[in-house]
Amino acid sequence: MIKTDILIIGAGPTGLFTVFEAGLLKLKTHLIDALPQPGGQCSEIYPKKPIYDIPAYPEILAGDLVDKLMEQIKPFEPGFTFGERAESLEKQEDGSFIVTTNKGTQHHAPVVVIAGGLGSFEPRKPLIPNIADYEDKGVSYIIKDPEIYRNKKVVIAGGGDSALDWAIYLADVASEVSLVHRRNEFRGALDSVEKASELAKLGKIKLFTEAQVTELHGENDLSGVVIAYNDKEKDNQYLEVDNFIPLFGLSPKLGPIGNWGLEIEKNAIRVNNAKDYQTNIPGVFAIGDVNTYEGKLKLILSGFHEAAVMCQYAYKIINPDKRFVMKYTTVGGVEGFDGTKKEAKKEVVQSIV
Repeated sequence: MIKTDILIIGAGPTGLFTVFEAGLLKLKTHLIDALPQPGGQCSEIYPKKPIYDIPAYPEILAGDLVDKLMEQIKPFEPGFTFGERAESLEKQEDGSFIVTTNKGTQHHAPVVVIAGGLGSFEPRKPLIPNIADYEDKGVSYIIKDPEIYRNKKVVIAGGGDSALDWAIYLADVASEVSLVHRRNEFRGALDSVEKASELAKLGKIKLFTEAQVTELHGENDLSGVVIAYNDKEKDNQYLEVDNFIPLFGLSPKLGPIGNWGLEIEKNAIRVNNAKDYQTNIPGVFAIGDVNTYEGKLKLILSGFHEAAVMCQYAYKIINPDKRFVMKYTTVGGVEGFDGTKKEAKKEVVQSIV
């Protein structure tokens, strides 16, 4: 039986930052993740994808963000159960919980935090009859290492941020990048749309709008695609390609967590965002992309904020008879980074009642 103060389900960026916030409160943490390493989607799906909305980082690769978070939480010595999925939640008579994984590993904690991102997920695949024949033979649904596409002819399909960001990034890696979208307007950030348009004018990206990839060709590996326009009067186009990457997003699934008696809305866990991000089960919190409430923004930044607030209330559950006085890190420093408590100038101290 693994015992801890806060059991965190999900070791993505939000789960990792929870370790830091809990550590400031002198609370022990342990994380469960079905993946074999920390980082969640940032490590598993797009480690080389640049992220632009992390404070103080104009640009940082998703994998590098995970490395920085791991460095940040190192002094607090969290425990990890990797390669196992949280399967069941059992509330005990004293209000604590036992969470058992699919491999039988049991974890006991007074507070459980679900930070599982989108949960388990699978890519949304386009309806092309023979697409499965070319999977791992030129067709990929995620990009882990963009160097694979160096000097290759690449076709990306999609109209969201992921498709735009990767088309822009691969414009300097691949020998030829084509971006195909079934509409004229893109759903991504305006800045990304403008960058892609500018690269198209410079001839670094070929744009095909109001069109779709409808056929894949190749004897063994993929060698060509057919692009069909919505306007049937336009002729189809055949492109010689090395890789086809449809980026239509992920289909999220909560998995076993969906059977824990939590209030679920549109495949997300409803929480009380007006107070503490607690679920309908007292002592069980949900933070990051896995939760939902009015005005929810699915941003890493939002998950960080939710983790900080949640930990303050988790402290009260774990230590009901103690009054914690929160100090800014500029006052108390963070023990462990250099073996001592860092000295800092005095600031106003906030009291948490």
